Amino acid sequence: MIYDLRQTTVYAYASPVANAHHLLRLTPINRMRQRVHAAALEVEPVPAERREGRDFFGNHLTWIRLDRPHDELVIKLMARVTVEHFSAADVGPTPRWQEVRDAAFAINDISPQSPAHYLFASPQVSLDPEIRDYARESFPPDRPVLDGAIELMRRIKADFVYEIGVTTVTTTPPMSFALRRGLCQDFAHIMSSGLRGLGLPAAYVSGYLRTAQPGSAEQLVGADAMHAWVQVWCGPEAGWCGLDPTNSVVAGEDHIVLAIGRDYTDVAPIDGVVVASGGQRLGVAVSVTPVAA
Repeated sequence: MIYDLRQTTVYAYASPVANAHHLLRLTPINRMRQRVHAAALEVEPVPAERREGRDFFGNHLTWIRLDRPHDELVIKLMARVTVEHFSAADVGPTPRWQEVRDAAFAINDISPQSPAHYLFASPQVSLDPEIRDYARESFPPDRPVLDGAIELMRRIKADFVYEIGVTTVTTTPPMSFALRRGLCQDFAHIMSSGLRGLGLPAAYVSGYLRTAQPGSAEQLVGADAMHAWVQVWCGPEAGWCGLDPTNSVVAGEDHIVLAIGRDYTDVAPIDGVVVASGGQRLGVAVSVTPVAA
């Protein structure tokens, strides 16, 4: 599926910002089963300095510095991306989850793509005993790792309520787990915590979701806005498989990857520091338009 992506992010400040430094993770890159035909990121006002690069995990970064007073910051992404069809059947049989756990802990590779980085606690994903025990119910002895992960994904969808306003980007997995409510990033953090608690590598993915399903009135949850899901490592042969606990689906051609990391802090679309007084208002508008199958 080929998509045209558009995202406009607007920060409106209560008083003029004299200086600002921002780190943007808003440009998609080529990945397995994903090809970027074109991508452009526009910033207004025009930065005094702008640099492009990659972070440790390979995500595209844009550094900008603004040195003139401004009361509004507008960032526009325009991209065309092809995403290949993918389903659990494409993975094939996977090993027993204990074998995957043992293989993960035996890895001595610490390159950016290594599963070793996704085994342990990270800034926003603690290894909570209650979440681990919840996840363990989906992983009886000798169960294939992907079967267990898919059941865990389905249970999160069934047991938790998608509700706007009850959590923030700083809410921890134990907090949202206790609430049994939250948004896509909360469910991705909870699933990551449970899998890692069992010794299974789990990465956090940010990106975009086509919510409208062809030939169906049913929509995936995400409102065609930025979305989050999980990638679970299924062993050296099967590799990584994306699972979306918010919608209880395997991440396939409806999911467009923007950034991958250990948790939200590694993939936050906009970080930075501004020199100003007063508050700010944030507005984000996203469109994900299929242009060809």
